[in-house]
This record gives sequence, structure tokens and C-alpha cells, in this order.
Amino acid sequence: MTDQSLKSEAWAFPALRPPRLGPGTFLTLATIVFAAMWFYPVWATFYRSLSSGNFLADYYRVITTTQLPVWYLNSVVTSAGVTLGVLVTGATCGYALSQLSFPGRKVLWWIVLASFAVPVQALIISHFFLMFRMGFINSWMGVILPQLIAPLAVIVYKQHFDSLPKELREAGIMDSASEFRMLTRLYLPLSGGITAGLGIITFIGAWNAFLWPFLAVTRDEKMNVAVAIDQVPGAGNSTVVMAALPAIVVFLVFQKRIIAAITTQGSVKG
Repeated sequence: MTDQSLKSEAWAFPALRPPRLGPGTFLTLATIVFAAMWFYPVWATFYRSLSSGNFLADYYRVITTTQLPVWYLNSVVTSAGVTLGVLVTGATCGYALSQLSFPGRKVLWWIVLASFAVPVQALIISHFFLMFRMGFINSWMGVILPQLIAPLAVIVYKQHFDSLPKELREAGIMDSASEFRMLTRLYLPLSGGITAGLGIITFIGAWNAFLWPFLAVTRDEKMNVAVAIDQVPGAGNSTVVMAALPAIVVFLVFQKRIIAAITTQGSVKG
């Protein structure tokens, strides 16, 4: 065999090297592990609810022998109320902190940022006594109002409004538009993606909320689904599935907007 042929074979069959494991590989493996840890309880709950011999009878019993329609209504009303309230307060406060000049604006901005250091659990007792004095215990308003504290929505809206061109506000001023009109006609139409993402995340969070609705409501007919499933005698996996199904459907339908909103929030935090 000539030297030329040996060189060609060496060029055609290079030495195999073991693959290098970079940071991206470990990040991918960690993501898979955490996703599996999250997915397994969900899969196990659905599987166990369907693996019993009378799973249809279990679902039928939950629907017919409980106040599930009433609990669904309570969850829909309170979740929609929380979502609407968070979006309205987040957009208006974010617009004011971004576009208006008034004394104490920077102080208010730092207060909003500092509110992340206060855990929600530390405010529950004061919220309970406030709702009790206002007569909102065992009512939709009592469940909705304390959940309207959403500094993240204010921060996301403010950062987004800061990124919009200044000519937008100048055009509104030239047209003698009020601040409310500029917010609703100019800024919010350019914030559809953020509004949709925040709305979906807020709705799912309010639907799955347990601690505050558990304290604020003691009557069965005023409970939401997340709290009421504990009141069902012999509640099993079928009851849990019925409670979680709407939130799962919302997530699957709007997952792209949710991911976009989470990405936006992550960039804001960074």
C-alpha cells in the first residue's frame, strides 16, 4: 500500500473523539429531570383516575352529588375578577410610572420594587381583618380584593411602555388627547401580547389559589374548586382532575402566549 493511499484513508476515517459535554448539555439534562419531576404527579393523577374499573361512575358521582357547578362558577367569577383587576391596576400604574412626571414618582417605583421582599403570607392576617371589617368575608369581593396586589404586572407594563417610542406620546399631546385616551387608544393596543400573557398567567394562578380563599370563605356555596374539593367525602383523583382540568386546558390552548409573557418577565427581572 502506498503512502498516498494511507494518507487518503487517514483523511477519510478521522480518529473518533468522545463528545464534549458543555454547559448546554447539563442544562438540557437538568431541564429534562425537572420536567419529569413536575409531570409525573400530573400523569399519575390522571392515570389513577382512569385506571379504576368505575372511573366513569366516579366522575358522574362528583358531578351529580356535589356542588361542582357552583364551585366552578365561583372560581370563574373570582379568577376573572382578579385577572381584570390586575390588568387594570398594572396597566394604569405602569403607565403613570412610565409616562407621567409627578413628585414622588421614583419613591413609588422603589416601593413597587421593594414589595417583592414582602412575602404574601405576611399580609394574610391583616388582609383577613380588613376584609372582615368591610364585611367581605364569604363573598366574591373578599376573595378578589387581596389578590389584586401584583407588583410584577406594574413592572412589566412600565418596562414595556418605556420601550415604546416617545413620538407616540407627542402625537397624543398634539391631538389634545387625555391621559386615559392615550393609554387606551395608543399604548394598550401596542401591548396586546403582554396583556394576553399576563392575563392568562394571572387567571391560572387565581384559579389554583388555595390559601387565601381557604381563609376568606367558610361556606360551601361560596368556595372555589381548589378549596371545595377537600370538602367532598372520599375525594379521589377524579375530583382533583375535575378541579385542575380548566386550568390545564387554558394552559394548553394559550401556552405560546404564556411562554412569551414569562420570557418578558424574565428579561424585566434581569
